[in-house]
Amino acid sequence: MTNLAINSDRLWDSLMQLAKIGATPKGGVCRLALTDLDKEGRDLFIRWCEEAGCSISVDGIGNIFARRPGRNNDLPPIMTGSHLDSQPTGGRFDGAYGVMAGLEVIRTLNDMGYETEAPLEVVAWTNEEGSRFAPAMLGSGAFTKQLDPAWCLEREDPDGKTVIEELKRIGYAGDKPIGEHDCAAYFEAHIEQGPILEAEEKTIGVVSGAQGQRWYEVTVRGQEAHAGPTPMARRRDALVGAAKMVQAVNEIGLEHKPLACSTCGMMQVMPNSRNVIPGQVWFTVDFRHPNDEVLSQMDRALRLRFTEVAYAHNLELDIDEIWSFPATPFDAECVAAVRKGAEEGGFAHMDIVSGAGHDAVYMARVAPTGMIFVPCEDGISHNEIENATPEDLSAGCNVLLRAMVEMADRPRQAKAA
Repeated sequence: MTNLAINSDRLWDSLMQLAKIGATPKGGVCRLALTDLDKEGRDLFIRWCEEAGCSISVDGIGNIFARRPGRNNDLPPIMTGSHLDSQPTGGRFDGAYGVMAGLEVIRTLNDMGYETEAPLEVVAWTNEEGSRFAPAMLGSGAFTKQLDPAWCLEREDPDGKTVIEELKRIGYAGDKPIGEHDCAAYFEAHIEQGPILEAEEKTIGVVSGAQGQRWYEVTVRGQEAHAGPTPMARRRDALVGAAKMVQAVNEIGLEHKPLACSTCGMMQVMPNSRNVIPGQVWFTVDFRHPNDEVLSQMDRALRLRFTEVAYAHNLELDIDEIWSFPATPFDAECVAAVRKGAEEGGFAHMDIVSGAGHDAVYMARVAPTGMIFVPCEDGISHNEIENATPEDLSAGCNVLLRAMVEMADRPRQAKAA
C-alpha cells in the first residue's frame, strides 16, 4: 500500500480529453444525458476501460459497469463511480472526475501488478444531473429501486422524448436487469461544489453524509388579458403571484440559515407575450437541509405561504413534490477508510456534509458508502468556469485508491450460491 500512487498526469489528461466532448466557449461542457455527445463520452469511457482489461456490462437504464477481476471473483465488487452527463452550462469536473478517478485506480493497479482480493468496478450512472430528464439521479435511483425503474424509463424531456426512447437511439438500452448487481461497498470521488474546503485550506473532505432534498414543480394559473385595457384591480396576473412565491422561497431559506438552501431555478411564463397579462406560470423549487425535521418545516411554510398568495390574488395553485430523499449518513467503515487514506497520504483533511445530491446518496440505501471531496475554485460548480487543480484531483484519487484497496482486501465471505 505504501508504494501505491496514481499517475497524476494520466488522470488529468483523461479529464481533458473527455472535456473536449461537448466543450463550450468558456471552458466548460454541455453533455446532456442521452444526447449524441453523451453517447460519445460513454463510448470513450468504455474504450478506455476495455483497454485497461475490464469487462463491460450495461443495464436497462444505461448504467455502465466496468469490472476488473480480483483473486476471488465470487466476492461482490468494491464499486466507485459517478456520472458523465452535465448541466447545459456545466464544468469539466462535476461527475466526470469521479468516473475518471475510478478508471485511474484500475490503471494504477494494472501498472503495479496489484491484484485485489475482491473485484473492483467503475460505474457511470445515467442522468445524474436531472437537467434533461427530471428528477436527478435516475440511473442510481432505478438501480437501488428507490425510484421505480419503469417510471424512470418513461420520464420525458421538454421535447417529449422518453428515457427509454433515447437509450435505444444511442445504443445504451442494456440487457442487464436493472438492480440485479451485487456491491460490497461504494465510493464516490467528487469536487466539493462549495467553498468550505478551499476556505479551510483542506485538500480532502471526508464526507460523513448528505443533506436531505425536496424538489417541487409549481403551477400558478390566473387569466390572460390585454395589458392595456385591463385595470390593475381586475387582473389575475399569474406572474405577479409567482414572483411573490419566489420571494417566499428565498425567505424560507433565510429563516432556516445557516444550513438551509432554497432555490427557484426554472420558470416558464405563458403565453410569454409582452402585451398579454400572464395567465399561467410554471416554476421549480429546490429545498435542502441536513435535518429532516427542518426540511419538513420548510415544506409546511412553502405550502402555507403559497396558498396565501394564491388566495390574495385570486389564482389557482398546484404544488407537485416530484422528488425527495432524507438526510443520509454514510457508512462508518467507509468514512473511516477515506479518513485513513487521507492520513496515510499526508493530506490535510476535514469532515464535511455534502450539500449536493449524488449517486452515493441512493447507493447508501443498499451498500456501505463513502465519499471523497476535493476543493473547487471559489466553490463554483454547475458553471462553465468550474475549476480544480491537478494536485487536488490527484490527492483525491490517491485517497480513493487506498480506500478501495483496503475494502477489497478485507476478509469477507462470498455470496452463497
